[in-house]
Order: sequence, then C-alpha cells, then structure tokens
Amino acid sequence: MSDEPEIKQDMRVARGEHQHEHHHPKLDAQTRVIANTDAKLANPLRGVPHDQLMSDIEVFAKERGLTHILPDLKKGALLAQDPEAYNRLDVFTEEDRQVLSDEVNHKWKQTGMLYYMVIMSSLAAAVQGMDEAVINGAQIIYPAQFGIGDPTSKRDGWLIGVVNSAPYLCCATISCWMTDPLNRWLGRKKVIFITCMISFLTCIWSGLTNSWWHLFIARFFLGFGIGPKSATVPVYAAECSPAPVRGALVMMWQMWTAFGIFLGDVIDLVFYFIPDTPGVTGLNWRLMLGSAGIPAKVATRMPLMSCVASVSLRSRPARDLYYIHVLLEAENEMKQGRNRVVEMFTIPRNRNAAIASWIVMFGQQFCAYYSSNVFLQSGSTQVAALASSIGFGALNWIFALPAVFTIDTYGRRNLLLFTFPCMAICLLITGFSFWDGFQQGRTAGVSIGIYLFAVFYSPGEGPVPFTYSAEAFPLYIRDIGMSFATATTWFWNFVLSITWPSLVLAFKPQGAFGWYAAWCCILWVLILLFVRETKGKTLEELDQVFAVPAHVHAAYGLRQIPYGIKKFILFQNPVPEELYLAESESEESSRVDEKGRKEIQDDVGTA
Repeated sequence: MSDEPEIKQDMRVARGEHQHEHHHPKLDAQTRVIANTDAKLANPLRGVPHDQLMSDIEVFAKERGLTHILPDLKKGALLAQDPEAYNRLDVFTEEDRQVLSDEVNHKWKQTGMLYYMVIMSSLAAAVQGMDEAVINGAQIIYPAQFGIGDPTSKRDGWLIGVVNSAPYLCCATISCWMTDPLNRWLGRKKVIFITCMISFLTCIWSGLTNSWWHLFIARFFLGFGIGPKSATVPVYAAECSPAPVRGALVMMWQMWTAFGIFLGDVIDLVFYFIPDTPGVTGLNWRLMLGSAGIPAKVATRMPLMSCVASVSLRSRPARDLYYIHVLLEAENEMKQGRNRVVEMFTIPRNRNAAIASWIVMFGQQFCAYYSSNVFLQSGSTQVAALASSIGFGALNWIFALPAVFTIDTYGRRNLLLFTFPCMAICLLITGFSFWDGFQQGRTAGVSIGIYLFAVFYSPGEGPVPFTYSAEAFPLYIRDIGMSFATATTWFWNFVLSITWPSLVLAFKPQGAFGWYAAWCCILWVLILLFVRETKGKTLEELDQVFAVPAHVHAAYGLRQIPYGIKKFILFQNPVPEELYLAESESEESSRVDEKGRKEIQDDVGTA
C-alpha cells in the first residue's frame, strides 16, 4: 500500500491569539496516477507539435467528411491546444479575436442558438418536476376510484406510496445504470430524444389506467424516461457551453425542474374542476397525469444540431468539436485495463468523492417531504390545498433562479451548511402547527413553514447535489460516478415516497416532520465532516482536495464550529484555516513517478 498523505501543521500566531493550520496533501501513488490522468484529459493536445497537430486535424477532417471546413477546424485545433492562440497567431481574423475575447470578458454574450439548445434540452427536466407535482394533485382523487382511499388503512397508505414512487424505483434499480451504455451506443442527442418520447408516452399511458397496479406499471416505465435523461441532459448542456458560463447553464436542469413543479401545481388546480364525461371516470386526475408529458413532447422537437452548424462563426464550434474528439480518444485509452467500478471505492481519492456525492444526493431527498395532502391534513379543502401548492411551486422556482449565481459565489458546501439548519427550523414550524386547535391558525402555520422551507431549499440542497456530483469524480470514472449519484437520489426519493403515508399514519404529521427535521440536523453534521468544497477548483486541485484523508477533513470540520461561532455569532474576526495547499512544483500531481505507475499496474493486473 502507498504512503498515507502527510499532515503538516504550520502553527502561526495571528493578532496575538489566533492560530490556523495548513494541510499539505502528499498524493499517494494511486492518486498520483489519477492526477496524471486528469491532467492529460484536461488537455490531451498539450505538448503536441504544430506540424503533428495540423496533420492530425487533416486526417480527422477526411475521416469525418469535414474537409469543406478544414481551415476552421485548424483554427479550432489551435484554440483547443492553447486558448490564447488567437492573440498570437495571424491565422485568426479580427472578427475571430473579437468573438473569442467576448467569450471571456463578456461571458453572457453568447449566441442565441446556444441558449436555445441548452434551454430546450433542459426543458426535459420539467417532465420530472411536473410528474412530482401532478401525482401530488392526482393522489387526492384517484385512490378512492381504485379502492385504496381509506385514510386509516395501512395497506392503502403503502399502496399509494408504491404507485407514487414507481418511477423512482425504476430509476434507482435499472434506468440510471443504463446511462453509460446508452450514451456510448446512441450518443447524447438520441438518448435525450428517446427518453423524452418514453416520458411522453408513459404519461399518456398513466392517464388511461383503471387500477392501481396498472398505474404502477405505467409509472414504473416512466422511470426509463426520467433516469437516463437526468444524467445525460446536464452533461449535454455542459458540452455545449463555453467554460465561463458552463456552471450556470448546467444549473438550468434544476431551474426547469422547479418550473415543472410550479406548472404542475397550476395544472392540478385547473384540471380539478373538469367533470367526468359519459364512459370516463376520473377525467380530472387523468388529465393531470397526462399533462406531465407535454414538456417532453416539446423537447423532442428541438433541433439538436452539431456544434459546427449551430453558429455563424465557426472557430469556436470547430474548437469544441475537435477537442471533444481528442478527449474521447484519450479517455478511451485511459479506461483500458482498469476496473473503474472497483476503483471508485478502493482508491481513497475516488472513495472520498463518492461518499461526499452520496451524502448530498441522499440529503436532497431525505431532508423533507411535501404533497398536497399536507394542506388537506391541516384542514384545508381539496381546492384550497391545490391552490396552496401553487404558492409552494412558485417559491421553489423563483428561489431556484439565484442559485445560478450563488453556487459559484458562496460555494457548494457553505450553501448547504447555511440552509440545512434553516430547513430544520421550517420543518419544525410545519409540524408543530398541527397542534394548533384552530383550523385557520393551523393552516397558516403549515403554509408559513412549507413556504419558508422552499425559500431555503431551492438555492441550497435543490441545485447543489447534481452540480457537486458532476464535478467531484475524476474524469475517467465520471460517467459511472454520475450514474451512481443519480441512482442514489432516485432510490431515496422512492423510499421517501413509499414510506410517507404510513409515517404520517403512525407518527402523525408532528412526528413525521420532526423526523425529517432531525435528518436535516444529521445531514448538517455529515456535510460539515465529509463534504469538501469544490467551488473554483481545477481538476488537479480537486485531486488535492479529495486526497485529504476522511478523518483529517472531519477534524477540520469540527474545528470550523468554534470558528463559525466567533465569526457569525460573536462577530469577531478569526483567522480562517486553510486546509488544502497544493504540492510544491517538484511534487505537482501531474508528474507521476515510476513507483506510482508500477503500483497501479500491479493493482490492475491483480484486479
């Protein structure tokens, strides 16, 4: 086994009383090889001679039938190798220089087609959000028609939970794990198209069912549309987006999910008043469930064109096209002879990333539960409950918008540490309000608690998990890591949905909301101890961050408690502790020694 990272402490006295400690993670042999892999995947063209680069791009153009844009591909290759090449080489025109400069200095000045493609692909996320909302509206109607509507029956409660959670069961057990092979066989665009069509057809199917088990089957197959799409769309948006705005545009997934919830809540109220027609019972809830497929149908109409044809100036898309090509070749080379699933858990750097990703994905689901039934149980009528849900959906969407900016300003970890205690308080307000003997006061308290919870959830635990999971893993296992992360969140979504009815029946709303308030507190501790900050870190720096042993980071988290008390409660100015310091130039992670290489080769050979 390779040496454990050394822990060096530099005790310095600041202002006569403050101390802080630096951690110099000395990478072990396995993590060094991963760092070298990331360095190569970060730019596979680094160090390639000019003549060889031009020769390679000519071969690429001939093989792909792109010789008609060879001059643009050559410019793109030069930019992919060196982003600053346009300032030095005469091959670039003034128009090229202006557009490429705007990409950095005016990051939001992008082509309309780029925004259109990202928005339309992220619109697929609205299917997930709408399904969550419309099933909450439909569940106050369809159980009685299917003979499972007894509020005092444990059996009926479990069956309602099974039906509601069916898509998430499929995502966790089957469909999320299909993401990697589907993307390799079909490509991103076709996967998005096919999963959107599956979502549309299964939503229509759900509205045509006449028994609870038939509805369960239809909703289970809806999971085949949700699972692979939830892992593919953020990746596709990232690949289409320039680096300066990539994080913000990837956030479109969460924003459109929140929009889908809001739209679904509105549709629930609108369709509630539709009466049955001769031969059709429950037309209102059938239209609710079927309407969730509309965004998917719209998304199938989007022109997912190649990046070369999407904008008028070709140097940028040509750069991205060739860069993706060489990146995929380098990635395939790195994967040969390695068991990536095993390495995700056996190599400490990967395991630390997996643990952190699991915590935030688990927390996204297990921090609370909401449905229209909460307002019904507080004494509201069905119409009032659906109307109140619109308020929740609107707040959830509105406060998801600032996350586009706050996630890269305040950091992922800091957002979670701030919002989780607030969410716990909101859940306690909601639960304790059920003890109010007056119906109006009880409804008001529940509404305040639920609405405030949405305010804190939307910019924190709502958007962070998908962004965090997409960047925590090294590139060579990122697709598997993302499948693992999405399967985690959908599994716990299934557990939450299936257990909530029986949880409320057993513990009453006070106990149920108190249960999840306690989990918010537990998750705050887990985030403090095991979730590392990834904001603004390069691939090489992330290897340093996740190479820090778990027990060292946990101790660092505990030391942040007195620091937070001094800074935010006592309004003092303590010196912050810097946990991660990069290795010296002689030990930088991109330089792999022979001992480290031999150890990895031996590990692969014995795997």
